[in-house]
Amino acid sequence: MYQFNYLRPKSLDEARKLFESNGDAKFIAGGQTLIPTLKQRLAQPTALIDLGAIGGLAGIKVAGGAVVIGAGAKHNDVATSADVLKAIPALAHLASHIGDPAVRHLGTLGGSIANNDPAADYPAAVLGLGAEIKTTSRTIKADDFFTGMFETALEDGEIITEITFPVPEKAAYMKFPNPASRYAMVGVFVAKTKGGVRVAVTGAASSVFRERTMEAALAKSFTPDAVANIKVAAGNLNSDLHGTAEYRAHLVTVMAKRAVAAAH
Repeated sequence: MYQFNYLRPKSLDEARKLFESNGDAKFIAGGQTLIPTLKQRLAQPTALIDLGAIGGLAGIKVAGGAVVIGAGAKHNDVATSADVLKAIPALAHLASHIGDPAVRHLGTLGGSIANNDPAADYPAAVLGLGAEIKTTSRTIKADDFFTGMFETALEDGEIITEITFPVPEKAAYMKFPNPASRYAMVGVFVAKTKGGVRVAVTGAASSVFRERTMEAALAKSFTPDAVANIKVAAGNLNSDLHGTAEYRAHLVTVMAKRAVAAAH
């Protein structure tokens, strides 16, 4: 391991100032994405700014027809929250199938979406539910947040503080996990909301995306049969030793059908 400074601020303001005064610094929450990246030398920050000691970032509440979750909430917190289980059971189900118990007790919601790993589960829920991401400087809509592989709309020094998930009429998440890592080879989050139907796909491409053809079909008939014959184009999908782009395209349809069935 190479040398870097480890800093543990007690407030968001202190964290921001440390970021500005420490050159190539990076924020760390649960570290489930960043630590492996450091080990592989894919990132070499001069300082790690640990957000774990900042109070008020891990709460979960239901208000105004939405579930508001602090960025510091652990995956296990979301999976076992009585409020989440009652309001958006699909979100609790998603969180309960992230990684293994160690990952779920360390990884955080904010860290997951800030990293925007192509195979992460949470981005599908954020995009599928049309959530809003609140940061230290603004509020960003889900449709504007995920911009590319490991890329988001976050600016340097900007910290996610909470995510607001509108409570849907119906929703479900189904994924085909890699048997070793449990990352999604393909995961599909389907939600019937007051604003319409949303279908978000993770694991299949370089970043989470909405499947508009399926959304249109489900808006007319929210049934598994509505998406059963929709063939997803494989041209921009991932292809690796775990599965070809064509295989992932097929999985999108299969997981979408299962998600709609589960939503009922």
